[in-house]
Amino acid sequence: MKKIILVVSVILLSACATSKFKEKWLKEQSPNTFKARFETTQGNFDIVARRLWSPNGVDRLYQMIQHKYYTDVAIFRVVPKFVAQFGIHNDSLINHSWEKGIADEPVLAKNDSMTISFARGGVNSRSNQIFINLKDNKRLDTLAYSGVTGFPVVAKVIAGQENVLKFYNGYGDKLGFKQDSITKFGNKFLREKFPKVDYIIKAYIIK
Repeated sequence: MKKIILVVSVILLSACATSKFKEKWLKEQSPNTFKARFETTQGNFDIVARRLWSPNGVDRLYQMIQHKYYTDVAIFRVVPKFVAQFGIHNDSLINHSWEKGIADEPVLAKNDSMTISFARGGVNSRSNQIFINLKDNKRLDTLAYSGVTGFPVVAKVIAGQENVLKFYNGYGDKLGFKQDSITKFGNKFLREKFPKVDYIIKAYIIK
């Protein structure tokens, strides 16, 4: 009986994952330029993404926005005068599906204030986490570590910058070291232990 229950559970989980994520989404190409709006607990901000800056990165950003990845996503790491980082999905199945890394690219646009880049921790590790530069972070253009150099810019905030600067930063870098817990326990963990964290409510392409 236990084996039968286990098999049924695996089938149900697989079906659920299929409805929330399709492998073919990872092959979609973005327009050369697109704009998107992020609705957050501090108000909206709009971005423009240019494929010329980082084709692989902009494609991934477009794919995630197009398929509603940024729904109830915590802005978990806000370091004053540095970055605001987000991208760990509350649903672990969705989060895991988008963790497949994309190929590395050179830095073509500078990490100026309000530009957006993917976080990464090594070769071909850019996947589902991005950050907004809260000031000019030129050192991120050439920072070399773990076999990669710099953080390629994929987009820039063009409206609502004042709302980005409102994201709660009192936890500083503390939650940057608790990503395993956020991934495992989701937003429930954050809302119980770190109730002041802000969230992306949803994001979508705009004309």
